[in-house]
Amino acid sequence: MSITEVVSRYPQTVPVFMEHGMGCLGCVAARFENIEQGARAHGIDVDKLIEDLNKVVAEERDSRDNA
Repeated sequence: MSITEVVSRYPQTVPVFMEHGMGCLGCVAARFENIEQGARAHGIDVDKLIEDLNKVVAEERDSRDNA
């Protein structure tokens, strides 16, 4: 899944990408790079980024399930 697809499907991930230094979510590369490729290109800790992305997605899912 490309970065653009992740952001489209899970818009709550945008602040996480930004906090990790990936502010170019609309750039051409984001359309074809997956999260790992984009993170490595920016020198970002891939594991920490994935952990934080999964956390916000899970929080959103939990809040919907409990509503």
